[in-house]
Amino acid sequence: MLNLTLKNIPKELHARLRESAEKNRRSLNSEILTRLEAEFAAPVVDVEAQARALRVFVARLPRADHGKVARYKRQGRA
Repeated sequence: MLNLTLKNIPKELHARLRESAEKNRRSLNSEILTRLEAEFAAPVVDVEAQARALRVFVARLPRADHGKVARYKRQGRA
């Protein structure tokens, strides 16, 4: 197994990693490995393409008649 040495880690980052490791009941080394593996396993997302797809989806949704919504909400109420 290979070794890797990290130098000049900011104190705040080290503290946050240690807190996360304790919360997840892992060693500091295991916490760092888990986070690195998750980062590299995550799919790359094209944010602009997702935003365009969302705009197209929203544009196709039917418009709400807010007058009808208000009437339905009041139905059965005194």
